[in-house]
Amino acid sequence: MTAVLRTALSGLRGRRLQALIIGVVMLSATATSTVALGLLAGAHGAFDRAFAEQNGAHVTVTVNASVAGTDQLAATSRLSGVTAASGPFGEVEVNARVTVPGVPGSSTTPLRIVGRSASSGPVDDITLLDGHWPDGDGQIVVDRGNGVFTGSALTIGSQTLTVVGTANSITHTAAGWVTPSQIAALRSVGGTGEAQMLYRFTHAESHSAVAADITSVRSALPSGAVLGTASYLDVRQAERAGIQPWVPFIIAFGVIALVISVLIVVNVVAGAVIAGTTRIGVLKAIGFSPAQVVASYALLVLVPAMVGCVIGVVVGNLLAIPMLEVNAHVYQVGTLSVPLWVDVLVPLTALALTAVGGVLPALRAGRMSAIQAIATGRAPRPVHGFFAHRAAARLRSLPRSITLGLAAPAARPARTVTTWVVIVFGAAAVTFGIGLGATLIRVGDDSPYSRMPVQVSGRTGGQAPSLSDAQQHAVATALKAQAGTRYYMTETDDEFSVPGAAQKAAAIAYGDTPSLSGIPLISGRWYSASSGAAEVDVNTLFLTDTGTSVGSTYTLISGRHRLTVQIVGEVFKTGSQPDLYLSPATLSRFDPGALPQYFDVALQSGTSAQAYANNVSAALGHSFRATSSQASTTQFLAVLTLITMLTILITVVAGLGVLNTVALQIRERAHDIGVYKAIGMTPRQTLLMVVCSVASVGLVAGIVGVPAGVLLHHAVVPVMAHAANSGYPLSLLSVYSPWELILLGLAGLVIAIVGALGPAGWAAKAGTASALRAE
Repeated sequence: MTAVLRTALSGLRGRRLQALIIGVVMLSATATSTVALGLLAGAHGAFDRAFAEQNGAHVTVTVNASVAGTDQLAATSRLSGVTAASGPFGEVEVNARVTVPGVPGSSTTPLRIVGRSASSGPVDDITLLDGHWPDGDGQIVVDRGNGVFTGSALTIGSQTLTVVGTANSITHTAAGWVTPSQIAALRSVGGTGEAQMLYRFTHAESHSAVAADITSVRSALPSGAVLGTASYLDVRQAERAGIQPWVPFIIAFGVIALVISVLIVVNVVAGAVIAGTTRIGVLKAIGFSPAQVVASYALLVLVPAMVGCVIGVVVGNLLAIPMLEVNAHVYQVGTLSVPLWVDVLVPLTALALTAVGGVLPALRAGRMSAIQAIATGRAPRPVHGFFAHRAAARLRSLPRSITLGLAAPAARPARTVTTWVVIVFGAAAVTFGIGLGATLIRVGDDSPYSRMPVQVSGRTGGQAPSLSDAQQHAVATALKAQAGTRYYMTETDDEFSVPGAAQKAAAIAYGDTPSLSGIPLISGRWYSASSGAAEVDVNTLFLTDTGTSVGSTYTLISGRHRLTVQIVGEVFKTGSQPDLYLSPATLSRFDPGALPQYFDVALQSGTSAQAYANNVSAALGHSFRATSSQASTTQFLAVLTLITMLTILITVVAGLGVLNTVALQIRERAHDIGVYKAIGMTPRQTLLMVVCSVASVGLVAGIVGVPAGVLLHHAVVPVMAHAANSGYPLSLLSVYSPWELILLGLAGLVIAIVGALGPAGWAAKAGTASALRAE
């Protein structure tokens, strides 16, 4: 084994360039794969870990307490398949007015409040984040996701509750918790009367299993008792929406990097075997077995690959940790990091693929006999591609240096095919990266924040109060008079409860023309503001959580108010909250007190949003405020930067593959180049010949790589949208213009030329005598 290692290391000293290339490409492949698997494992593991620690509810069931009695509900805990149950807990849906100490004004929010005497129990152990659990009437603990903090006051009818703490329920079983005796008082002042049951089941690993569990509970209760249900699987999917959309494209880049790495390894070992035929014969003559010869050539790539993989794992961890820390804070599960199995599996997989790629061409060396290898190495090497050289020579209109280069790939057809595939993957990565970036930019451009970058609202502390008719008239008058106004419309934000669902849904009422918001439609149409019909548009998550579809009807609940609406369209809106869009008239039918809170303003081209906002604020006075409400672009820019970096990285790796191929080619043809120079070939002609030897390969690879990149883009974007809890409009796929595709078709040619320039320069500078001595 020592002799094999010594032989491999001596071979590495003679191939420093190839060792460096292998190390770099394996570093990039390992780092990319570590980030992808680390984020994927973190997105899955954080929720699952918190769910297990808190004995989360597989299913939350909201029932009509007047239809199903306490004994009937308690009996469901003994159903087949139920491993644990909690409840029945009194539940009430209310509209609460929130007052924050020291902040003038108030805001209204719907809350689903449950009466529990303790935070712990067989199901859904609630984690108290600050404060204490309610120990008397007039106190409430709120879920941390409601934006209500300890010390705030909630006014519900004539009842006033003090927030004494914030807590976390992993499946958000309620927005707030009070003592059981407080529930009856809340029902009497503006709430509804329901009860809540929480269940854990033996089999709840899939949507079909959870659906079967829910069916068994429904069957055990009187007809009409179950008002709504929520599955932990839906909550988990919604919670993962922050990171999961970015994982598919990282995986795609990681796979491309791994494939290119293996192909480069194959080229390196094959070239080493071809160049070292005499050496192989000598090794066999001194007693090396076929297995030892194969091992020595496999180690030529495994040693630098191992170094690249180790560094790549470290780099991947450093890139993944900041995003995992965000997940750890969200789930309150301490510190998250890339799992150990990822740090072990990724480099082992990369090394295994490298070993396979290196062993296959090395087997040729192992099969040679000592005499055959020595004789082949010392005899003149057979020249392949005579037909290609003769055909190229007939192209009289082209300089001979170009035709020599165009015919060169035929001399090593296997190497040429391998290099061609490397460039195809590189061109596909460029096409995919540019298309993905264009898709994300289009998503940003179609958001209301981009279409209408200025918002005008009333000024009451940190709140956005409702605007009276007089205030609306004042704002509209000021906007009409302000230079740079393109159009504007009112916006009313509200929330309502979904029976049985894990969280509240957001309701957004735009003015008479909702299409001006810029939000793309996936299917259906926008609601009609003038018809008087109760029509709404919803996002994909709303349809998923409620089991509805475009054309369905649904009943909205806000306190004691109920309204049945028809879903007429599905909008493209990602995130972890169900969203609903409706006309102001429809909103007022189920929430009569709702009034517009904002004026959203679109600006004429070239108008500065901040300057416009300043001018409007000055015109309206201190009672109003106009803000440049651009959405936070930190994460958006970070993702675009990541896409750009990965695209450049893959392009560089592909270029290194070309550089390796050309370097091997120049080493093998050093004597021929010396002959060409001896009969008058200039350095410039030498450089041109070498570059042309891969230019045709790069051009064909680019033509094939562009449609491959487009297909990859069309496959990954829907997966990303699904991970973000949304469908997708076709406009997110149609991002390539014909001219862009033509230019992208040249990507393979550019990769080939740039990768070949370095070795071509070396060949051009080489002296004639030194090249002739290479024989």
